Amino acid sequence: MGGELCPPAVPVATPIPGQSGPRKCRRPPARPLWAGKGRGGRAAEGPAADLAMLRGLRSPLWPLLLLLLLLLLLPPPGTWGHGSRARPREGAEEAGSAGSCPAFQGLRERLRAAGALCRRYWALFSCRVWPDGCRQDEEAPARPLGLEADLRVRLHGQHLARELVLTAARGYLELPRPDKALALSFHGWSGTGKNFVARMLAENLYRDGLRSDCVKVFIATLHFPHHKYVDLYQEQLASQIRKTQEHCHQTLFILDEAEKLHPGLLEALRPHLERQAPENPRAKSPRTIFLFLSNLGGNIINEVVLNLLKAGWSREEIGMEHLEPQLQAEIVESTDSGFGHSCLVKENLIDFFIPFLPLEYRHVRLCARDAFLSQELLYTEEALDEVAKMMVSGTKTSSRLQWFRTLLWSQTSLLSGSATYRLLLRPRGKLLASV
Repeated sequence: MGGELCPPAVPVATPIPGQSGPRKCRRPPARPLWAGKGRGGRAAEGPAADLAMLRGLRSPLWPLLLLLLLLLLLPPPGTWGHGSRARPREGAEEAGSAGSCPAFQGLRERLRAAGALCRRYWALFSCRVWPDGCRQDEEAPARPLGLEADLRVRLHGQHLARELVLTAARGYLELPRPDKALALSFHGWSGTGKNFVARMLAENLYRDGLRSDCVKVFIATLHFPHHKYVDLYQEQLASQIRKTQEHCHQTLFILDEAEKLHPGLLEALRPHLERQAPENPRAKSPRTIFLFLSNLGGNIINEVVLNLLKAGWSREEIGMEHLEPQLQAEIVESTDSGFGHSCLVKENLIDFFIPFLPLEYRHVRLCARDAFLSQELLYTEEALDEVAKMMVSGTKTSSRLQWFRTLLWSQTSLLSGSATYRLLLRPRGKLLASV
């Protein structure tokens, strides 16, 4: 028979008037999937149809969109817990961020925080589901973009350190098979940000930051206090480095107060900093980063910067060509430390000597603001001015700034948040007496 047969879903086909022969099937008009049904099997119309449409919008994509919307509505990171009295971030003080849009910066920070949180939860979930292929202490994927953002937003007054650390870390992490460990030497007075940058680097390379098993911190006066035990220290240091490299593919070693390390300990680091041919060219080479933190050269750095500022130079115009020759000469000619006479310096095993400039009043003020925000403490402009004046007055500026950071950032401080805030609002004389 000619003509179209009706599908089983249509019980009756209506004949077309004026036509003979087999009946042709008149299909019902297409109906949206979200349309509901009224009485008699007909599509619901009016408010019932709208309600059915809203009910049909339930899909796996909507929870994600709602989550993204909630993240966008949240206040910027660092102001949580402040309520309506929270202080806005001052993102225009530093060079390079003056022309950026605050709304765009806030959106970017929220999206970055959401992405980091999703990656963290996915790592934990995958470790629960596939425990055989998971190592909780394994290093996280390198995040050069996260390191760049942290250095730009959280590090104040150190444009040279920001550029050099980012360039060195990014270039080293992008090497497919590095044949040498990356060695960076930070120089400057205490409180200028050397430990702060080391911590940021660890946080962007490892999930647990400084608490990761792949990160080891050695303080000269704490871990190697007695020179008569230098032979024992050499064995312990070499064993610790070897075990960490066997356990982790990517390792980070931080040696604080490097100018106080015994020459024998510096000699023990030599095999780990020399160039080594990979045993298997096709295998993935391990990555190791050494950070040497030292006050050595801080005086010459301050002297050069001060002279350039007096000559009319702006801080951002100061480059490595102004500091590198004097800094290296100061390190080599120093008689108070054996660091400059060690094989690490003489054989050029240190890749970059990075100077940390002395902080100005505005930089100390920004550091105080960030310290308040990190502890979710309310602050006033007067409190920031008081802290900044106290820090930059006298000859113990760097030690006071280090003390202030330690006080607010320490998780084991005996002072509560409100007590710390009241302490900082005391008159200058009483506050200085407690330092």
